[in-house]
Amino acid sequence: MIEFKNISKKYGRYSGLEDVSFTLEKGKIYGLIGPNGSGKSTTLKIIAGLVHPSKGTVLVKGTEVNRRIAKEVAYLSELDIFYQPFKVKDMIDFYASQFEDFRIERANELLTFMKLDPDKKLKQLSKGNRGRLKLVLALARETSVLLLDEPFSGLDPMVRDSIVKGLLSYIDFENQTVVIATHEIDEIEPLLDEVLAIKDGKVIDWQNVENLRETKGLSIIQWMKETFKE
Repeated sequence: MIEFKNISKKYGRYSGLEDVSFTLEKGKIYGLIGPNGSGKSTTLKIIAGLVHPSKGTVLVKGTEVNRRIAKEVAYLSELDIFYQPFKVKDMIDFYASQFEDFRIERANELLTFMKLDPDKKLKQLSKGNRGRLKLVLALARETSVLLLDEPFSGLDPMVRDSIVKGLLSYIDFENQTVVIATHEIDEIEPLLDEVLAIKDGKVIDWQNVENLRETKGLSIIQWMKETFKE
């Protein structure tokens, strides 16, 4: 579904990614794990066609990625980018006008599930409710690839719990490839099929979560501590 072939990304003198290669399969949920500045967000932005690699090729469903890949990829950014004068329902209408695969009926179901008032102005929403709205906008699309960049950043445990329940209810586990970039994995550990550890722009380890537990007797958190210890 997603192929990274010798991808490097330079930002001036700074290296965001260095010669990264991997293949992500359909129907799996991947955790992209690493500290801040490790290259997680750059990886997702390249898959989403928002950043062009300095070197290498990335394919989604066999097609080389460019900005048109948005029709195949739903991307939840870590950044909080909303039109402040809009109401919640205005954002739903805006996304419906931009993406043919956006399902308003599903969006309205998600608004109810997330307990969001469609008539509330965005500038009046708490950070937690803004996080919920971002997830609504991403999950209401019928795409092959779902990318979530730090979906729990700065959110309290109750909000995180509702986001995980939303993922369980609305992800198409058979047909979607889901990549969740985070350094906070307590809540999502039960969701993940595989985990990739990324540090300083390089993938330093990759594990099947079930094998990690059964063969090595490690939780993802324990594996993280071993993998990222200095």
